[in-house]
Amino acid sequence: MKTLADEESTETKIVIVGINKAGDSLVKFARDLNNRIDTIRFESNPVEKVLELIENGERVLNITINTKQEIANEAQGSFHIAQMLSKEICIHGDVLEAQEEHTVVTTSFEVIKEKVFDDLGRAFYETARAFATGPKLRKDGRAPYLHILYWLAISNEWALDLIEAVRKYPKHRSSVITVMEKGYLEGFLNGDHAELFAECIHYEPNTHVISVEDPKFVYYIRNIQWKKFVLQVGYKTINFKSSYDYALSFAGSDRDVAEALFSNLVEEEVSVFYDKNEQHRILAENVEEYLSPIYRSEAQFVVVLLGPDYPKRIWTRFESEQFKDRFGDASVIPIWFDNAPTGLFDETTKIGGFHFYRTGDFELQINEIVKALVKKIAEVRSEDE
Repeated sequence: MKTLADEESTETKIVIVGINKAGDSLVKFARDLNNRIDTIRFESNPVEKVLELIENGERVLNITINTKQEIANEAQGSFHIAQMLSKEICIHGDVLEAQEEHTVVTTSFEVIKEKVFDDLGRAFYETARAFATGPKLRKDGRAPYLHILYWLAISNEWALDLIEAVRKYPKHRSSVITVMEKGYLEGFLNGDHAELFAECIHYEPNTHVISVEDPKFVYYIRNIQWKKFVLQVGYKTINFKSSYDYALSFAGSDRDVAEALFSNLVEEEVSVFYDKNEQHRILAENVEEYLSPIYRSEAQFVVVLLGPDYPKRIWTRFESEQFKDRFGDASVIPIWFDNAPTGLFDETTKIGGFHFYRTGDFELQINEIVKALVKKIAEVRSEDE
């Protein structure tokens, strides 16, 4: 492609059919192609062109559809969707062939929309449900897969840049970034349900762009009643007050415990601030300005790992200064280590927390703490509903 462009041949042209925004990965391998490529969007046609399509059908059938403007708007640039809606209106109006006398079809558009949606549901509900639940339904989790599907539905395009999406919806950044960066999203789409997703959804991990390939599936997800769908799928809510469910505060000597808590909580689709996971985002930032709001208010709870080195470290002292006023708000959860000096954290014993024994079974203790933290955040969400 580069050679043909450099030769400036006026007789040579390459057309790649079926590549939408996900094809941006081509540019990744040869960035100087970027200004030499034109993208022609087939999926979005002007409303007047959609109207022209409907009017051509009206002439052939010798009819007038009273809701053709609504059809044109509802199609959102898709000829295919316009044809589906028009066909259903004709069937509902008992127009099955060209009419001898001119006929005005006056079927309710809302009835037709519901009928088309129900018909599409037989083909696509299972696909939408399977994607929304992710590899395993965690009804009290952050539902990252459901949010990705929802963002696709409300997007004006058929493709969604997930990096841009999490900037737009920062409360879901942690959970969505995690499924992207750890390869969970790619593995899920290529896993047990690969055949189910293959005809509808494409994900390009190099560019983090997810796209919908089937206009019928686009129409279906754009017309889902999302509050109802959330409950049907099995989630309790998709509304969250904070960017993070938990923020971990700990000294470096207890990183093994912090890492284990983070990994296990993420598996449950709980949103956790863990410095190592956010390191690349902190680079070049004012660290104090970046961390302060997280410990003050952006995390619903702060989990403090009170090991022997906690009071000795500069950053733990800084972090504790940010959340110290939250002890009275029932939003700080201490974990007391048995190897910390007795009486070092006496003030914290007034509130409920966990004991961690360095001589005890590591995995068993982590699992018990994670189980309780998951139940805690689920209970809080239920109270907020």
